[in-house]
Amino acid sequence: MVNDKPKVVFLCVHNAGRSQMAAAWLEHLAANRVDVFSGGSEPADTVNPAAVEAMAEVGIDIRTEFPKPWTDEIVRAADVVVTMGCGDACPVYPGKRYEDWVLDDPEGLGLEAVRPIRDEIRGRVEQLMEEMKIPAG
Repeated sequence: MVNDKPKVVFLCVHNAGRSQMAAAWLEHLAANRVDVFSGGSEPADTVNPAAVEAMAEVGIDIRTEFPKPWTDEIVRAADVVVTMGCGDACPVYPGKRYEDWVLDDPEGLGLEAVRPIRDEIRGRVEQLMEEMKIPAG
């Protein structure tokens, strides 16, 4: 059986903060109506603890997530590729919808500074869902 769910990939450098939060928001809000992946050009060792804590505050558990590299296969399969500050390292393939979200990098920031980034990501994810006609779960 072919999976016809839309596929969204979130890419950044370390896959430890912004892309992890974006993927978690989309999975949470779309309730299994979209396939979500995230990855980094230079994955960190662990997910940013402040990002984990900020997402936990809104009831989303990303403690078991880990930074991972993206693969050409995943990016090629995506319908939408959202980049977040990975610059020239982000792959570009014809026929994909690309968005570049300029967001503060939560690396090294405390919880107070990560909360507004988390909330901005939620708003952008909700807008993306609306544009893709993905109903909220």
